[in-house]
Formats: sequence, C-alpha cells, structure tokens
Amino acid sequence: MKIAIIGAGNVGTSLGSGWTKSGHTISYGVRNPQDAKFSELRTLLPEAVITTNAAAAQDAEVIVLCTPWGGTEAAVRDCGSLAGKIVIDATNPLKADITGLSCGFDTSAGEQVAQWAVGAQVFKAMNQVGASQMDHPVFKGPSKPVMFVAGEGDRKGKVLQLVAELGFESIDVGGLEYARLLEPLAMLWIHLAVFKGQGSDFAFGLLRK
Repeated sequence: MKIAIIGAGNVGTSLGSGWTKSGHTISYGVRNPQDAKFSELRTLLPEAVITTNAAAAQDAEVIVLCTPWGGTEAAVRDCGSLAGKIVIDATNPLKADITGLSCGFDTSAGEQVAQWAVGAQVFKAMNQVGASQMDHPVFKGPSKPVMFVAGEGDRKGKVLQLVAELGFESIDVGGLEYARLLEPLAMLWIHLAVFKGQGSDFAFGLLRK
C-alpha cells in the first residue's frame, strides 16, 4: 500500500518505520524536502521518498497527518484534492503549553480535518500514545496496547489493519464524532507522561475476563 505521511517529526518517523516493516511504500510530505534536517530520516528509511505534501499525497492511497495542530489545515490544503483517499488523522489539538486541548465537546480535530479534506474518508487513530511507542511497542503483561479508531467508510477495515500492523489491538469505536473522546484520551496520556512523572514508556490497554 502507498502511504503518504504528512510531517516528518517523531510521530511521522515512527509510523513510517513501523509500516515499512510491513512492506508498505512510504513517502513523506514536508515543506522543504531539501532541508538538511531530514538527513537522519533518509539514513533511517532509505527507501522512503521525501518530497512536497502535494507530490506525496498525489499517488498515495492513504494520507497520514502527523503535523502540529497549528499547521494542519495548511498542510491538508497543500496536499491538493484528497477526494477518494483514506486520511488518518494522528494529530491532537493541543494548546501551546500542552496543558489542554483547543477544541472539544461539540467538535474535534478529526471532524475539522474532514471539513478540509473534502471527499476523503477520515479516521482518527494513532494519537493516543507517544511517538516512541508507535512502532511495534512491547510491554509487560499478556495483552497488546490498545489503539481506538474513529470514523466511517467502506475502507475502515484497511485502517484497522494498518493500526494492528504497528503492534496494537485495533478497536473500532464508531463514527468520526467519537474523536471527541479519543483526543481527550490522548490528553490524559500526555498529562500522565509529562506532568505526573509516568514518562513515555506506557500505553493504554483493555483487560477482559
């Protein structure tokens, strides 16, 4: 599967690494592909293409948004038409001081992305854990970490499979409006990791009898 990752920071790098292991073709969309700061990424993932947002998105079946929230609308628009494509929104609408979310209750970042990415099937996923735990994480205990997926469309099964390929138990929570629950869940992870001393080596899971 051809996957375009928009944003080449820690989240984008981890996801690209994980999906490369599953045999997917990865391209990165960035503002300045020639920037020297991407030399480490080129060494880590030599088969990945680093190009503009529009070029990365053009031939991809799946678009994954890994941008800071403040730059997400511009990045989506830079991609050009995303009609007919799968869009996975891995962003969180964090305030500048990361103490809370800038939207919620009656909308979500995922729903706003759907307004910008007209005609795409938009899903919320890969936002509920830190970048260091996105590529085949291994934890103590009998169960895999869980990753909830919100959104609707006939290709949701592909999104659930892509999440599972990264090493998560992939759980369908319903329509994109449930991103309003998943983004606060991500905020809880950030609060525990940054402000309550848990660090980044944890994820949420489901325990069943």
